[in-house]
Amino acid sequence: MPALLLQILLTPILASVVVFVLRHRIGRFAGWVTSGALLYTTVLVLVAAAAVSRGKVLVEEYRVVAPNSQIPEAIRLGLLADGLSISTLAVVMLLCAALAIYSIRYIERRTEVLYADEDQLGRERHYVRFFYLMPLFPVGFIGTILSTNLIPLYFFMEVLTVSLFFLMAYFGYRERVRIAFISLAWGIIGALLFLAASLLVYDQIGSWDISELSHMKGSPLVTATIFLFLVGLLMKLAIVPFHVWMPPVHAEHPTCIAGLLAVYANLSVYVLIRVVVLPLGSEFQQFGVPLMVLALVTMVYGSLLAMAQTDIKRLAACSTISQIAYSVLGLAALTSSSVQGGMFFFLSHIMGKTVFFSTAGIVVYATGVRDMRQMGGLARRMPVTAALWIVGCMMLSGFPPFSSFTAEWIMFSGIFERGVLSGAFGVVIALVGLAAVLLTVAYSFNAARQIFFGPLNPALEAKDLSDPPLTMTVPLMLIAMVSLILGIFPQTIMNLLHSVLGDI
Repeated sequence: MPALLLQILLTPILASVVVFVLRHRIGRFAGWVTSGALLYTTVLVLVAAAAVSRGKVLVEEYRVVAPNSQIPEAIRLGLLADGLSISTLAVVMLLCAALAIYSIRYIERRTEVLYADEDQLGRERHYVRFFYLMPLFPVGFIGTILSTNLIPLYFFMEVLTVSLFFLMAYFGYRERVRIAFISLAWGIIGALLFLAASLLVYDQIGSWDISELSHMKGSPLVTATIFLFLVGLLMKLAIVPFHVWMPPVHAEHPTCIAGLLAVYANLSVYVLIRVVVLPLGSEFQQFGVPLMVLALVTMVYGSLLAMAQTDIKRLAACSTISQIAYSVLGLAALTSSSVQGGMFFFLSHIMGKTVFFSTAGIVVYATGVRDMRQMGGLARRMPVTAALWIVGCMMLSGFPPFSSFTAEWIMFSGIFERGVLSGAFGVVIALVGLAAVLLTVAYSFNAARQIFFGPLNPALEAKDLSDPPLTMTVPLMLIAMVSLILGIFPQTIMNLLHSVLGDI
């Protein structure tokens, strides 16, 4: 298929343009137009994944400056599909398509609540706005994952930051505009640090191509460059002490994009592997142990923070802080198994978090309540939702046969390998990291008890509570099914990851 990777990038852009141009005519069909385009994009990604699984590496390059321009010719749009990028993109696009379908009814209800003082035409205008803004998220993901050049990579990271700002400002919850500016500020600062590191790279080797980054080895500025990359990306990962933006932003955004925000935060693990670990692994080793300690602190702190929450959305938001740190721990251990397992866990986590957080959204959608102390007994009225919450708990907690269990097994095997090589301190880090999994079990299943079991809260008795439409539940079931399949047949994705990460 000609220009396959460019088609993957342009299809969501085209969907956004079509919905925007036809916004006065398309009405409630906007959600289906966007969902259809993202489903088609997902199919294109699977076509590319099939080619890569047969041993091919897909590379496409396009000029982004005129021949006589003063801008360095090193800036060009390069797209790369190898085992690492295409496996990541396949899972990410599955979530984008599923959440677009989930959003069709969710945003309909959200606009009715937010813009109740406007007429039907006004609310419809806001509804359509969501579906021409939402495709910008997959555009940012696709560009970030496939880019072979640091400058386009920086650009697509900023696309994600700006997209989140507008979706937060228009469709978020409490103090949505203020919190949208918080997310914008943190995103821009992190991206600027990434850009500063990229400028150091160009100063040292005269290129922004990621494939040339290995030439930084031995450079007097290589440590400073890695440090800037690392700090900029740790801010996006919400690793302690850069975690303060995550609880308000992840708790107050429109819940239908919760899975996308989980990808937004976690994607920095992929970027770190691509621009630092693969080309500069030997130089990165000096940051390994400190990064493992930060990851461990974040895992425990995030879990304890989640256990203290009574707001269902804050619970899910704080759990993201903890869960992201697992992948960082695997990456920092710098063994082949830990890095591959960390990437596999990242993909498993974003699937589990999508199911978990989207189910929280269903509860708020149905009850209008966020305080878990005012719930209870909802399983009688909403059995499918209760089942989805339990499945989300199992996916986050690493219960077999979901993929998170297999990912944790592979990742912790590599972490213990590093621990044995590092002595007693390394073994302690590995053991505490493994024990932290129990905290995930504690806060997720305790929330299930509070929300879905016991007597129904009398305040909810009069409400017409029931499971939401199939457009909200079936996409989550599909994601859980994919996690189940990858847990039973992990070689489906591990072979792709190993083809790139096997020599670390």
